[in-house]
Amino acid sequence: MAGFGWFWKAMGSSATANQKKSKTIVSEAAKAVDRLAQASDAEVVDIARSCVTTGDDPSVDDAPLLLAAVREAAERTVGMRPFDVQLQGTLRMLVGDVVEMATGEGKTLTGAMTAVGYGLQGRRVHLITVNSFLAGRDDQWMGPLLDFFGLSHGAISEEHGADERRDIYSRDVIFGAVNEMGFDVLRDQLITRRADAVRTPADVAIIDEADSVMVDEALVPLVLAGSEPGPAPAGRITDLVRRMEENRHFTVSGDRRNVFLTDSGARFVENGLGIESLYGAGASSTAPDPDAPDGAEAAESAESAKSAETADGPGTLLSQVNVALHAQHLLTRDVHYIVRDGKVALIDGSRGRVAELQRWPDGLQAAVEAKEGLQVTDGGRILDQITVQALLGLYPRKCGMTGTAVAASDQLRQFYDLSVSVIDPNMPAQRFDEADRVYTTEEQRDAAAVDHIVEVHRTGQPILVGTQDIAESERVAEALAGRGVECSVLNAKNHEAEAAIIAEAGRAGHVTVSTQMAGRGTDIRLGGRDEEDHDHVVGLGGLHVVGIGRFRSQRLDNQLRGRAGRQGDPGSSVFFVSLEDDVVATGGAGEELRADQGEGGRLEQRKVLQFIDHCQRVAEGQMLDIHATTWKYNKLINDQREIVDDRRGKVLDTDTAWQDLSYHDVEKAGRLQSEGIPQDVLDQAAREIMLFHLDHEWSEHLAYLDDIRESIHLRAIARESPIDEFHRMSIAAFGELAERAVDRARATFSEIEITAEGADLGAQGLHKPSATWTYMVNDNPLSSSGGSVVGSIAAMFR
Repeated sequence: MAGFGWFWKAMGSSATANQKKSKTIVSEAAKAVDRLAQASDAEVVDIARSCVTTGDDPSVDDAPLLLAAVREAAERTVGMRPFDVQLQGTLRMLVGDVVEMATGEGKTLTGAMTAVGYGLQGRRVHLITVNSFLAGRDDQWMGPLLDFFGLSHGAISEEHGADERRDIYSRDVIFGAVNEMGFDVLRDQLITRRADAVRTPADVAIIDEADSVMVDEALVPLVLAGSEPGPAPAGRITDLVRRMEENRHFTVSGDRRNVFLTDSGARFVENGLGIESLYGAGASSTAPDPDAPDGAEAAESAESAKSAETADGPGTLLSQVNVALHAQHLLTRDVHYIVRDGKVALIDGSRGRVAELQRWPDGLQAAVEAKEGLQVTDGGRILDQITVQALLGLYPRKCGMTGTAVAASDQLRQFYDLSVSVIDPNMPAQRFDEADRVYTTEEQRDAAAVDHIVEVHRTGQPILVGTQDIAESERVAEALAGRGVECSVLNAKNHEAEAAIIAEAGRAGHVTVSTQMAGRGTDIRLGGRDEEDHDHVVGLGGLHVVGIGRFRSQRLDNQLRGRAGRQGDPGSSVFFVSLEDDVVATGGAGEELRADQGEGGRLEQRKVLQFIDHCQRVAEGQMLDIHATTWKYNKLINDQREIVDDRRGKVLDTDTAWQDLSYHDVEKAGRLQSEGIPQDVLDQAAREIMLFHLDHEWSEHLAYLDDIRESIHLRAIARESPIDEFHRMSIAAFGELAERAVDRARATFSEIEITAEGADLGAQGLHKPSATWTYMVNDNPLSSSGGSVVGSIAAMFR
């Protein structure tokens, strides 16, 4: 079986990789079945280790035998004998591809076998999931396989403290949610002693639900904030905006991603706040406007306006008006967010769940809270941030798996230089996907969908209904209840019941209404959790999926469809679409469709279906453009962040800080040494001084960049694009950051008291935040199925 190194190298990882080669290698693995079946556990491990090379240039030298050994180990440890398709998936991920495997094909085991392959090479592996529940489940489930090969493992969760995290990160294979791992990277950027770091860098990232993590959330900034208060919106602005009239005081773009203040609207705000100009710093009274508030309200508003006019400049008040408009007219409760326990909770549109740690950029978050009459939260100071895309860039090698990789292949290639390999299902798919049923209006669409669900329900066939948002899921459930059809509802309001609802969704007669099904990590088994009625449900036709409205991405449609027809089971799907759907309004903006209506407003012409497909492709193209544009902004910030990180690492790991500060103030340095203070104490004192100012300047720089992003359209000059102007201003500001940090550190060193206990920064008023917290900024205007989430520079400044 040896000697397949040449074959392995020939496989490559290009987008056109020949899957026949993968199948050939897997078929070769079958030849070792008898040999391995008779081998002891220790012999299987030795055989697997003989297939790889470790050291500076680790590699797999005998792929067929390695796969055979891992297959044998899986059967002995977790009681599952991997299918050939799972070995093919493992093989392609060991090459460095993202593999597309259908729902129910066993991606969890495939990922664990890949981790074994990399782990045996001596590479530390992070197996990245979409949430901590799945990380813990997979670690426990696949743990025996990793134990078999002597690979230590563990899962990171929210409950773990620094010591526990430090121990887990030191192991061979670590399971963790992408946000948890990202926040650990950020927290490690606050340490002043290297020993306090919790994260050990890894060599490989294996990413589950790769398209969701690497595309849908790629540009979501993970933020570490401190307890210094930030400016809150002026109190009267929300009231003024609520009283504005569309097409008089403001207009909304056709794709409902942007709202624009008109001249009349600007005057309305100026009169309401009692200021001279919304575009300047003045606050003197102007001529009255018949629509403006009365004098007392205007006086009160003027005080609010004055308090809002901070050192950030005249653009601050205008920005507050703009975000209030966005919050009032583009963000919809139960579509983009819910209000729970007196707080605004964002909805992750790609998964249909509450995004527990997400918030919008502080101004928009506060504006939504004000809109809902809630207490406006204190935004605090951003200490550091990193996008998911930049986080994944920390790994020298990446691979992944998902059920819908092909539709994301352009993004995976453009932003990660990764290719996609499609793995055929173990059993041929029997799902029947009916052509879309298209209607003129949403009302006609919903009525037809409910009629269809009621009709299918009479047969006893289980039904999964996929909706675009919470409000829609509840409307459909209410309509079905009115027709005597009981159903389970799975959305962001009751995600705690997710596992129980999904487990029974395949039982005969069950109707489940759900928002997005991506990343739920649980298969719908025919016949219920224990599959006791499997054959009966098969006879009924299997799971029937009904989609109400297409999503903006074909991937999300396919994720919903893919819940039916698991492992060769029968199944079916049909989507109900209307010309009023968001994807049609966005992708078909400016285009006209002439078609004849049939019964109930149905449009059955072939050209209608072609038009719907066209609209979705246009919408997906817009998403790619937005991703590319936003990436340009974030890439510069990340490049600057890497420079600061390198500087920070040098200060942490050397005596650079002491050398610089002691050279600056030779007299004080000599006096401290003559007092007998140990050199390691002096080194650490200098280190803490330098890091304090470096961290403070980086935080200030991030605040400045945020300000530029909010107002770049006001500052960009005619001959330069907003992105060029952003680059010019941010580079100019960054050039002074290090010098300013060093100057302030030198001044502090000369003034601060340093004893054998170290440097007393507090006595100098140099306090670090008393508390820190983490969250994710929803910075993607199309991340919600409604498509109107704003606050992204990409949407505003394309």
